[in-house]
Amino acid sequence: MFTLRLCLRLQSGPQVCSVSQQRTHKLASVQTAAKLPTKKARSVLYPFTDLEAYLDRSVDRTQFQLFHPSVEDMIKAEKLFVSSPSHKIDYFTSAERMDHVPALQQPEGHTKKMNFFRVGRAFTVVDMPGYGHRAPKDFVDMVEPYLYTRRKLVRTFLLVDGSVGLQKADLIALEMCEEIRRPYVMVVTKIDKCGRGTLLTNFLNLQDVVKTHTTCCFPQPFLVSSLQYLGIYLLRCFITHLTGSIRLSNTSES
Repeated sequence: MFTLRLCLRLQSGPQVCSVSQQRTHKLASVQTAAKLPTKKARSVLYPFTDLEAYLDRSVDRTQFQLFHPSVEDMIKAEKLFVSSPSHKIDYFTSAERMDHVPALQQPEGHTKKMNFFRVGRAFTVVDMPGYGHRAPKDFVDMVEPYLYTRRKLVRTFLLVDGSVGLQKADLIALEMCEEIRRPYVMVVTKIDKCGRGTLLTNFLNLQDVVKTHTTCCFPQPFLVSSLQYLGIYLLRCFITHLTGSIRLSNTSES
């Protein structure tokens, strides 16, 4: 099932309620991950490096590493995802219809409605329902108007299960984003759930679709695993870069 997540700019406003604290992952800190053995650290921080060794030498790797910030920049970005008294990360509200959507300019699961999460005063992340057989009946009425009308929408993130690759529902959702003609990004999830051969095949197939059938999609898909924290730091850094929340020293591999 395809999942939509959106990253929005947000002006300051009153905080509503705090997200309950969960157990911290052992690799939740970039600095901790950077102290791992070199090969392991690179696979956690830059997951594409695990697949790169299996690519033919003739394959241009540039398109897979367009966004390649330094560890120092990832550390700066991480601070925005750590809640503090002066920088709260809060669940804001939920919406089942467009008339429930909050006026934000004012102060992966099976989501059935749009859930809004404030990241301090920097931006808001909107978790949206997935497109597929478990999608809510009013998916089109809920999601499409939101994507079309939100002026402060910065980027849409489309999540694809890396262990199974692109499915029919994924292609329909991708076509929807192309019709809307707003910039979006592909995120390949569950990369720890299959072998490297399967993942590489699915990843290259996705990359080919992005290259030949899209005009609004960022050329570089992001590889992530929420269980093993693979690629999470890179994706976070990309989000903070898109929203202008931090200034990066460099965004490409030297």
